Amino acid sequence: MIEITGLQKRFDESAVISYADLCFETGRSYVLLGASGCGKSTLLNLIAGVLTPTAGAVRIDGEEVSALPQRKKDAFRVAHIGYVFQDFKLIEEMSVEDNIGILALERVDIARMDEVLNQLGILKLKKRRVDRLSGGEKQRVAIARALVKRPDIILADEPTGNLNYAVGRRVMEELIAAAKGRTLLCVTHDDRLAELFDERLDMNAVASSGEGGGTDA
Repeated sequence: MIEITGLQKRFDESAVISYADLCFETGRSYVLLGASGCGKSTLLNLIAGVLTPTAGAVRIDGEEVSALPQRKKDAFRVAHIGYVFQDFKLIEEMSVEDNIGILALERVDIARMDEVLNQLGILKLKKRRVDRLSGGEKQRVAIARALVKRPDIILADEPTGNLNYAVGRRVMEELIAAAKGRTLLCVTHDDRLAELFDERLDMNAVASSGEGGGTDA
């Protein structure tokens, strides 16, 4: 379970985002909707420990991870969180296999690589360089990289933002199916995809931004 209490992130004198108290239950999928700048991506980064809150706390299964030293936050993220980035963050000159295999440098067990690639329908692309893949294929590789370590939590920031609706919907359906039994938080601008999730969260209603707060997607 992820609990957010009194959470606030200040970027400068005028840019601050404040969040209502929130709770995300284990095993459920949540879609975060809202206008650009309302704090969706910032919330994911606060949960992941990429950002440190100015005030308040993020607790995961009772542990206040937001209060941990950065080294321990990073270790927690590696061990428990899979992050799917909007821009993929793949190394184009490397193969699919090597992009996922690089996780081994962080002592991540990648033994499930073939199983996850097969689940996402891209096992046949394992040896192919990323720069030879389509946008939908790259997104599936990014999802596979997040899933291969069996994370308790999956955070996905606009995972279909670079895809057309038909391809994006298929990728989103695959992500939700692969995340079954885990907590999934997904940011999207596409309201049409909200029906796929267990819960819909309007970030315009639960987050407030000061002037200049549009630093977040």
